[in-house]
Amino acid sequence: MCQTDKRYQEDEMITVMGATGHTGKRIVEELLKAGERVRALGRSAERLEALEKAGAEVRVGEPHDAAYLAEAFRGADAVYTLLPYDPSVANYMAQQATVGEAIVRAVRASGVRRVVAISSVGADLASGNGPIASMHEQELRLRALSGVDLLILRAGAFFENLLPAFWMIEQHGLVADGVGAEVPVPMIASKDIADAAIAALFSRDWHGTQVRELLGQRDLSYGEATRILGEHLGRPDLPYVQLPYDEMAGMLVDAGFSANLAGLYAELAEGINDRRVKSLEGRNPGNTTATSFEAFVAEVVGN
Repeated sequence: MCQTDKRYQEDEMITVMGATGHTGKRIVEELLKAGERVRALGRSAERLEALEKAGAEVRVGEPHDAAYLAEAFRGADAVYTLLPYDPSVANYMAQQATVGEAIVRAVRASGVRRVVAISSVGADLASGNGPIASMHEQELRLRALSGVDLLILRAGAFFENLLPAFWMIEQHGLVADGVGAEVPVPMIASKDIADAAIAALFSRDWHGTQVRELLGQRDLSYGEATRILGEHLGRPDLPYVQLPYDEMAGMLVDAGFSANLAGLYAELAEGINDRRVKSLEGRNPGNTTATSFEAFVAEVVGN
């Protein structure tokens, strides 16, 4: 999809965290197709096997292990970093801080000089933004690094976050959340986030610290997203129900989230409703991406 500058192919490498996840897998695959040397990181050797067969150098380890990360970052011209997501952890912010600190220690120890970090719209806020506060803290840690060119990609809500709605529709015949039905939310396909990271990793065109927002094809309300889901599922009257925040948290606990993270998501819903969690740039051609929610749902549903 992108063409790399051939100067980078001979002796430089890009290290990608979360190489089997939504963004990391696509980044690794596209870099390999373009002839880049790639080191793919993940927790499962089995899940990394396909990337190894495709030509990636794989490293298996835990993202909170700074020594593992430092060795994996060493010799790389650039690294793609993220905070891995586990909805079941008892103390989400503490777990994210542990991984975030390991990443920063690894960058220092390895001597890598270019870092792309996935973050989120709303990460400008220190509080009142639920789990996004962990990304605010990580941005501060990364900004404190000296001699590193840092690119922060603040993305909108992943389309993939709505996939659990299919289970809710099947079980209860509706979609429910704490966000108001008509509140506009920047939403984006994970592949569009990956493609923005790929373009940056090819170009190495950022210096110092830069923040770029990625807002998706357009803002969507949960009511509109539900309507689109219903149309593709043959349920044009599919309802969206806004839940009180405590009921939303309880629903997430029933779905397997820790009570701690469920409470943070309820806080995020309130922040979105109050328009505190929002884009700072405003929508423009540079932060608007290609994939529509309709195209995403059609691919998932197969129609």
